[in-house]
Amino acid sequence: MPTVTQSAPVGAGLPVTVARTGGIAGFDDTVQIGTDGVATVSSRGKQTLRCKLDPAFLATFTAAVEKVDWASLAATKPTTKHPDDMIVSVTANGKTARVEDPQLKVLATPVTELLTEAAIPPGKLCTKL
Repeated sequence: MPTVTQSAPVGAGLPVTVARTGGIAGFDDTVQIGTDGVATVSSRGKQTLRCKLDPAFLATFTAAVEKVDWASLAATKPTTKHPDDMIVSVTANGKTARVEDPQLKVLATPVTELLTEAAIPPGKLCTKL
């Protein structure tokens, strides 16, 4: 009997962690997205929200993550470039890079949208669990 293959499983490209640290405001925010599409939002080390991401946003975000050639990224921890530098980084497939890295350009818009909405939980991207 032939087997049916799925072209893009729901959790493909996940889990992903998006972090925003530093800046004049002293950000310390993290959004972890699991393979089930559940986001765990933390601010200053304390969990502030767990929510199910909007399916349309999750599909857009996951598609962007899958376009990144994670294997070719150097495994380096992003560091500040100047005082009050705000670092926005993405971690997936065991690699971390700043969102302004040319290889992560495809993630710039969805990451910004995710961090903006995560700052005002639950926001329009999440359904609170």
